[in-house]
Amino acid sequence: MSTKTITIGPSQLALEEPMYFRVKTEGEIVVGLDVMAGHVHRGMEHLVMKRNLYQNITLLERLCSLCSNSHPSTFCTAVEEIAGIRIPARAEYLRTIADEIKRISSHLFNCAVIAHITGRAPIFKQAMEIREIMQDTKESIYGNRMDLAANCIGGVRYDLTPESAGYLAQQMELMKAPLDELFWVYTTDPAIRERSEGVGILSRKNAVDYAVVGPVARASGIDYDVRKKSPYGAYDRLSFTTSVEQSGDVRARIMVRLREAREAVSIIDQCLADMPAGPVWADILPEIPAGEAIAKSEAPRGELIYYLNTDGTDMPVRLKWRVPSYMNWDALKTMLHGEHIADIPLIVNSIDPCISCTDR
Repeated sequence: MSTKTITIGPSQLALEEPMYFRVKTEGEIVVGLDVMAGHVHRGMEHLVMKRNLYQNITLLERLCSLCSNSHPSTFCTAVEEIAGIRIPARAEYLRTIADEIKRISSHLFNCAVIAHITGRAPIFKQAMEIREIMQDTKESIYGNRMDLAANCIGGVRYDLTPESAGYLAQQMELMKAPLDELFWVYTTDPAIRERSEGVGILSRKNAVDYAVVGPVARASGIDYDVRKKSPYGAYDRLSFTTSVEQSGDVRARIMVRLREAREAVSIIDQCLADMPAGPVWADILPEIPAGEAIAKSEAPRGELIYYLNTDGTDMPVRLKWRVPSYMNWDALKTMLHGEHIADIPLIVNSIDPCISCTDR
């Protein structure tokens, strides 16, 4: 059978982001893939060199919408490492709450799009309606449905009053039963199971070889979560389970995200119950000395790494970040090999690619 090359993109198949593929096929089967990146290159690593450390907090939050809180939070951690700043304990809990709120929203959005691709519009609607609880929560607490503006060097820019903490606790209670029901729906729905089981398999060996991270890695049996392995924020004082699956297919990646959404609700509940009193930012910020630091966090898509180099001024010498989608989309070459052309959108979406922060 002759091999043909087809072009897919630059409009991403499941999301409205540019992702450009050259796919080699034999009949209806994928036998090769080249990912052509760069369609949303915005020169972000150049732009951060033109702004001081404080201005970059705002810029970095606009790298990506779904994991927007992870970028400024990790960047602030790198600055604090260089300056020797220890943020207050209350701020550590508040950073953790903001991260987990964004994790729930991000995971539910991805699972909803999976349902949309498989033609299960009612499940898509159900997932998005549950996610809307979190969107309302973000708007009520932070004043915005996407970018939270929660972080600053030395702590956070927001606090929870007894009234807002009570509201957040009520919202988490509203999430529990719907998330359990949604998990059951994705587990039992025959259409989703038929389209996702045994599709887009990434073996544990290949997951290690491609160095994938986040839910993609955990769905292939790799028990790695930055929140457990290198705790930051308040995670070392919280109890939660890392969700790991073994099959490495599309369904496994769905299940990992849904379990993590349920764990995130539990984490927020623990933060509200155990949060200490006190300030939410450091009273005095020292001068940022010359130095370099690496900070990392568990963004919704996996391990996010920031490298910062300073020279004693408030302007960075170098700021670079490695986002989880950078490794995860390279593994699509393995996931798509031998699969049908019709399953390309489903498999691509199952890695939850963030094109904006990868091309940057």
